[in-house]
Formats: sequence, C-alpha cells, structure tokens
Amino acid sequence: MLLPCALYLVRHGIAADLSAAFPEDAARPLTDEGAERLRVQFKALRRLDVEIEHVLTSPLVRAVQTAALLKEAFRNEPAVSVIDALRPGGKFDGLMAELARLPSVKGVALVGHEPSIGLVAARLLGARDAIPFKKGAVCRIDVATLPPAEPGQLQWFLPPRVLRGLAG
Repeated sequence: MLLPCALYLVRHGIAADLSAAFPEDAARPLTDEGAERLRVQFKALRRLDVEIEHVLTSPLVRAVQTAALLKEAFRNEPAVSVIDALRPGGKFDGLMAELARLPSVKGVALVGHEPSIGLVAARLLGARDAIPFKKGAVCRIDVATLPPAEPGQLQWFLPPRVLRGLAG
C-alpha cells in the first residue's frame, strides 16, 4: 500500500569545528568538503526518484546550508522553511504543528541535527530509542497523514557512503 507522504530525514553535512572563527555553535557553517559531499549525495536522491516539495530546516547555519543544497539538487526547487522545532533540543509537538500547516504534498525533507533528528525518526516510527544518523545520512519514512497520526513505515535508511556510491 502506498502512503500519501514520504518524510525524508536528513542530518546536516560536515561542519566547521567550534573555534575562534566560529565560537558559537549556531554559526558553524558546512566545510567545503561537507558541501561537496552533500552535492554528490543529493544526486543519489534524484537517482532514487525522490520527490521533495517542501524542506523544513533548523535555523542553524549548517542546516540551512544543507537545505539550500538539497533545494538546488531538485529541478522543482522545493520550498524551504526555517523552523525552530528542528534546532537541537527542538520540540516534537512543534514539528508536528509545522507539518500540519503544509499543503498536501508527496514529499517533505526535515533537515536537522543529532541527536534530535534521530529522536524524531524514532518517534515517527513508534520506536523507543533514537536512531543514530551520520552527518549527511538520509532516511525515508512514509506516513499516512500530515501530521502523522500513527507510526510511519521505514522505507530506507542510507548512510553518506552508500549515497555517494549510488550517485555514481
């Protein structure tokens, strides 16, 4: 049975370390290597026939940059919304409220951070423990409604190395 909406959970790419140049966590950008890896990884999503119409992202710089690269990877250029519910420690109920505001869509990407994105994945699947995400990992969870009223179904979970391999 095909479910009406696919949620793609994405952890941001490799970011600069905390340093004198970036003393605040929220301001840490993607590294050049992190951005380039994401470009390749997101090419794999196109090969998998992923359809994303909307991207919700954490307001932290590295997540916003990841969301922008994701948008660039798709011809339809999905809409991007920055939401506090995806920042580290964000509230799941706040995320559900944001999902409820979206129009009927086939695919939504959620760009966030560890451990929060792993906790969101667990909640969406009805699991107890967080699911660990490597930087740049993507998983697809199909849900019947937005916001989901019942646990979704995990379709796939791809670490960055596998995504880069699929990109060719």
